[in-house]
Amino acid sequence: MHILITGAAGSGTSTLAAALAEATHATFIETDDYFWLPSDPPYQHKRAEAERGGVLLQDIRSKPDAVVAGSLIGWGQELEDVFDLVVFLYIPTELRLARLKLREEHRFGKADPEFLAWAAQYDEGTAEGRSLERHRQWLGMRKCTVLYLEGDLTTEERLQRVLALRHSHDYNTFAAKH
Repeated sequence: MHILITGAAGSGTSTLAAALAEATHATFIETDDYFWLPSDPPYQHKRAEAERGGVLLQDIRSKPDAVVAGSLIGWGQELEDVFDLVVFLYIPTELRLARLKLREEHRFGKADPEFLAWAAQYDEGTAEGRSLERHRQWLGMRKCTVLYLEGDLTTEERLQRVLALRHSHDYNTFAAKH
């Protein structure tokens, strides 16, 4: 099974994807590892658009079970429709920003104000990249089931909801496509 966990930066996509991969013995994949070229410090140089989608699609298909964290809107129809389930996470902006600030300070010693400003605009969609409206449009075009998890749920609560759906064999009784 191939599952995508997506949402705004700071919504917990990587945390849930890692927990789900561990619980199901699946391979954990982070889209940032494909979007950005390796560098020190990280996140300095974007990978060529045509290259990243193809490499990620190949890696997903080579694994019988994979949980992918991140956003891949516009990475190509074939890749975007490779998933059996998409889980969309949404939490309020102020909570996301607080989490991001702590994460960035922990990782890099400080939070980049430009990154935080970019992340803050997600609900309004005023900058390039992810936005709530773009995500909603993209989710509406998916061929698989989409599970919406909104609010400040714990990782364990989110994990249990995904596992219940994964084990149900009838996704549509638990999640509706919007």
